[in-house]
Amino acid sequence: MSGPFPNIYNHRKVAEASAKACDICYKMSTSVLITPDKKDFFYVCAVHLKDRYFCTPKIDEDAAKAKREQELEAEKEKVKKEYEEKQRRKKEKEEKEKKDKDKDDKKGQDKADGKDDDADKKKENDDANDKASQEEEPRVFELKT
Repeated sequence: MSGPFPNIYNHRKVAEASAKACDICYKMSTSVLITPDKKDFFYVCAVHLKDRYFCTPKIDEDAAKAKREQELEAEKEKVKKEYEEKQRRKKEKEEKEKKDKDKDDKKGQDKADGKDDDADKKKENDDANDKASQEEEPRVFELKT
């Protein structure tokens, strides 16, 4: 039973000022389901999007696979950089042990330690961003008819 519109809807959020009543339960909602051609839309509460009897998320397998591959490449690059950094530090430590310790070397090491702290903070921020992207909600839904 196909209607005049395709049964594929994109989930969009609107500003609080543009919120309207959900077409199902009449509570105010900022979530809108809209067809790709933008000819049909309706407001719906986010909780209804999780109801498997109302709609099901449509997952673009090719896009999901490409995203996983991209994340894997990024992880490989990150591990490679960490390894290279450890090797560089090890080499610097060996060279430093060969040299006499003087005040200049100690000051240089203090500065290098500050850079390491910045790298650790950046890594923590990257990890937080990865978690946020993993928790991203589905954007395309098919209604149950």
